Amino acid sequence: MLVYRYDGRFPEKQRVATDLLRQGIAAGSLRLPHQAIMEFVAAATRPIRGRAILTQAEALREAEELLKQFEVLFPNEAIVREAVRGCASYQLNWFDVHLWAYAECNGIPENWSEDFQHDRLYGSVRAVNPFAVA
Repeated sequence: MLVYRYDGRFPEKQRVATDLLRQGIAAGSLRLPHQAIMEFVAAATRPIRGRAILTQAEALREAEELLKQFEVLFPNEAIVREAVRGCASYQLNWFDVHLWAYAECNGIPENWSEDFQHDRLYGSVRAVNPFAVA
């Protein structure tokens, strides 16, 4: 969702991502795993058809803003152990299962991502594709 905020190739997804992030800031309800910020910088600076969505300097500046605007969750042993369990139980890929594990271990009821089956319950966390509900 973070990358879509800056990706003009998908105007509807950009609008949804922008709206959800603004609502999360206003309500103070959105928490980001540090992994999401790392993946944002990598994806936003990766060239697509010869051009990246953001320059490295722009992406790093936006990463700094994310660190200021949201509570950032960092990994610990419990999260990694939950990710191992979740990978085996739900057959999720290693990177996606970590995003789920952050939510599971921190009591976050929803995980917003288009990378999970929409409206499926993984443990105690419901997957929500923000673009499917928009």
